[in-house]
Amino acid sequence: MSVEIIEADYRNSRHGADLVFLLNAYAKDPMGGGEAIAEEVLAALPAMLAARTDAMTLLAYVDGQPAALLNAFEGFSTFKGKPLLNVHDMAVLPAYRGRGLSQALMAALEERARARGCCKLTLEVLEGNQVARQAYIKAGFAGYELDPQMGKALFWQKNLD
Repeated sequence: MSVEIIEADYRNSRHGADLVFLLNAYAKDPMGGGEAIAEEVLAALPAMLAARTDAMTLLAYVDGQPAALLNAFEGFSTFKGKPLLNVHDMAVLPAYRGRGLSQALMAALEERARARGCCKLTLEVLEGNQVARQAYIKAGFAGYELDPQMGKALFWQKNLD
């Protein structure tokens, strides 16, 4: 099995096609919400990401075939005065699970984060996604808390559309 991890060039048509293919497969999975992404969003997504300076996509290929992706966006830690990278999407196609692709993607992201001078990596994960939680723990992630008496941080959202 030959594994290659690359940083996507959003202007490269193959990278763009593989990104939307993998992201849509993830969206259709129960852990991604169980619904396909709208076609107009998929069609425009590579160009929208190319216009951003804070986006990074890592693609994993197994024997030349798209198998997994990691989308991350740069943020900033005001407490450390340094950038951080937030993992927004992590997806491995079912046929390629259990082959270490998530660990390879996270190691590649960490390497890039360190090169950028980032102080940390962040992510959110569904409570019930035990496989992903174990993969993140294995990669060194842990719940976030400043003071144990105040408890762990919670990830909340408010939809605006």
